[in-house]
Amino acid sequence: MNLVIDIGNTFIKLAVFEQDSIVCVVVKNKINKKVIDAFFSKYDIEKGVFSSVRGLEEEESLLKNYNFLQLTHQTPIPLAIKYKTPETLGLDRIAAAVGLLSSFSNSNILVIDMGTCITFDFINAENEYLGGAIAPGLKMRFKALNHFTGKLPIVDFDKEKLKMIGDTTESSIISGVYGGMKHELEGVINSYVSQYESLKVVVTGGDINLFDLEPKNRIFADEFLVLKGLNEILKYNEEE
Repeated sequence: MNLVIDIGNTFIKLAVFEQDSIVCVVVKNKINKKVIDAFFSKYDIEKGVFSSVRGLEEEESLLKNYNFLQLTHQTPIPLAIKYKTPETLGLDRIAAAVGLLSSFSNSNILVIDMGTCITFDFINAENEYLGGAIAPGLKMRFKALNHFTGKLPIVDFDKEKLKMIGDTTESSIISGVYGGMKHELEGVINSYVSQYESLKVVVTGGDINLFDLEPKNRIFADEFLVLKGLNEILKYNEEE
């Protein structure tokens, strides 16, 4: 079994894989030796891999003590990176792109990851990662309205309060943030569709269930895409 760890900006996801199948997924705010040892006690862990967008030395040192593979920009992966500054490319974006290969190899793919930020990543039919875009995520947009204005309140998203025409300051903010983000997502998708034939769109991240994106027949949701990609990278490096 493999232990796969995705250290994100907000949460840490830990998953146990049996070959290509996910056995369990646990979400934590932080990790320590006790957390990792609990997985070894419960499961027959043979190998591990992790990636971190935080870059905290304490977390990385802990996992290196278990001889886990650390995903870096020098780690061999089954994907050609054509990004001009690969050393600045988010490791979670790399893992998500690799996670698609087993299902959508040799396809034009747009990956949308809706987390702290929204990232758009494009992989062409030659299995080359070309790049994409980075935009503020949903919570970041709410916080920005509060932070950069004198009177607008901090608002937590509540879909039950969503209406096109906001009739209070709170519902107006919800309408603006949610509606703007939804139209942005649809606009980016349509732009890619107009340029690339038979485009596959894969959506992942913590906010994937908040948006009903059309059309259904070309959009696929995968909550665990980054974890699957990390597992693929671990297997790829074991075969090297």
